[in-house]
Amino acid sequence: MALAFSEADGNTYGALNWQDANGNTYAAASFLARPEWIDAAQSPLVRPAWDTGKIIDMDAAAEAQAALVYSTEAIAAEPAKLTAIGGMEGIEALAAMGLQLVPEVEI
Repeated sequence: MALAFSEADGNTYGALNWQDANGNTYAAASFLARPEWIDAAQSPLVRPAWDTGKIIDMDAAAEAQAALVYSTEAIAAEPAKLTAIGGMEGIEALAAMGLQLVPEVEI
């Protein structure tokens, strides 16, 4: 949320719909990130002007930023990392991370 436009951006990641070969599950989102956003994601975080109520936990945001791995090439997802691949479409990037959709379970 520290790099977003409003509190609503806290809902960017939802269900754990993706998994790796070891069965670890992941949430995923795909969006067009401008070079300025990528630079900001790798620079010291600053509370956005819209967060006048200080709803963002900036310490937690810094921890999340420390877990960020950004690449423009295929790189495997890791459970303790936030992996981002630039220059690929979302589904292609997820496959490059070794992720596939979690199979639906019929009840």
